[in-house]
Amino acid sequence: MHNFRLARLSDLAAIVRLLGDDDLGGAREIVSDPVDARYLSAFAAIEADANQLLAVATDAADQVVGSLQLSFLPGLSRTGMWRGQIESVRVARDLRGSGLGAQFIEWAIAQCAERGCGLVQLTSDKARRDAIRFYERLGFLASHEGLKRTL
Repeated sequence: MHNFRLARLSDLAAIVRLLGDDDLGGAREIVSDPVDARYLSAFAAIEADANQLLAVATDAADQVVGSLQLSFLPGLSRTGMWRGQIESVRVARDLRGSGLGAQFIEWAIAQCAERGCGLVQLTSDKARRDAIRFYERLGFLASHEGLKRTL
């Protein structure tokens, strides 16, 4: 049995470990004890912003086994429709393929619907082919080309 809830500051080290637990994340994240101050700053900013939701999936012992971030984005297009943006989805390596990820994404979609969003969007690195297939199985369509520019 897994639960989904808002992340707490005490979850931050576990979230950072999840973010760093693959080839791409291992090259981008800093997994350390104590947690790097930049993660603490980011956590505080997310927590203070009503349009951000950092969530965790926990096991029966309340240990973090997954994380994701939702951003609720207002927009003028589509008659002022709000969008939900799902980012930084991670599930513990030993639970991948267990159905937890699908349950977590469906929970996130429900959060977006409750906030009045008219669509949910996400991006996934093209190198994460398994993740892209996973999202497609959940009904996400590659309807747009996503572009990013590092600053």
